[in-house]
Amino acid sequence: MEHLSLIIGSAFLLNLPLLAAWLLDRWLGDPVRLPHPVVAFGRAISFFEHRLNHGRARFLKGAFTTLLLVAAVYFLSSLLLRYVARLSPEVLLGLQILLIFYCLAGTTLVREVRMVFEAVDRSLDEGRKQVARIVGRDTSELSAQEVRTAALETLAENLSDGVIAPLFWYILLGVPGMLAYKMVNTLDSMIGYRNERYRRFGCFAARLDDVANYIPARLTAFLMVLASGRFSLLSFVGCYGHQHASPNSGYPEAALAGILNCRFGGPHNYFGKEVWKPYIGYNNRPLSTGDMRLAIRINRRAETLMIVIALLIATIVSFYF
Repeated sequence: MEHLSLIIGSAFLLNLPLLAAWLLDRWLGDPVRLPHPVVAFGRAISFFEHRLNHGRARFLKGAFTTLLLVAAVYFLSSLLLRYVARLSPEVLLGLQILLIFYCLAGTTLVREVRMVFEAVDRSLDEGRKQVARIVGRDTSELSAQEVRTAALETLAENLSDGVIAPLFWYILLGVPGMLAYKMVNTLDSMIGYRNERYRRFGCFAARLDDVANYIPARLTAFLMVLASGRFSLLSFVGCYGHQHASPNSGYPEAALAGILNCRFGGPHNYFGKEVWKPYIGYNNRPLSTGDMRLAIRINRRAETLMIVIALLIATIVSFYF
């Protein structure tokens, strides 16, 4: 009995940072007034990009920058956590909670998507301005339907990039792995574009992001279907998931399109250039606030399922090791 109590206590302590950080994210969302690691990541990326993204061998310079920054984040965070562990278990717990909290980005985008639908219900111009906060495309000429579609597409993608993928890498490599994934994701969001400036320099970062998200994107789609209780949608995801220009984004988008019985994709304007994305789904019906509410419910359920999976795996690991 005493041995069992020790195991339960060990499992609880192991799971406490993740559970506390997740609840903190559900309560607060991204901290506006606190310094965020992603800001530091962005400054480091800009430092190297401004100095190396010119002349010859841009691909090699970009690959060097990507590998250096990702490795630096992983090893420096590992060293920091080991150092703090020697000083104080309580400080280590607080640091782990804070770092995991920073890596989860579920609540903020849910709030943003709600605000997009509320704004476009008031006026199209407000909706365009609001959705511009969460998408990279030109929103100045979007219709009300396109504004709502863009918000829901981003919600599905962010569930993978902002929640499921960080948790996946947390399960595999702990807090340092979670932070390293955030660096990969930040690199892709800053230099992973196929325009003249970044096509060569950011190519490696974009491909590394594809690799890092390959399993999480498909896991996200599965969890969304599981959350909906409609397992027949797995065939829909299999049909449309691979048709997206991205090797990963199409899977969570296809899951949400199937759940809502709607259509995503079509023409988007990026950097003044029209880009056609394959349609995902076939029912081009008007989207409503009710669709947004259902999408958010599915998003939250899938997120909760992933948290439960992470906690169960950690418990099993603590039991056997």
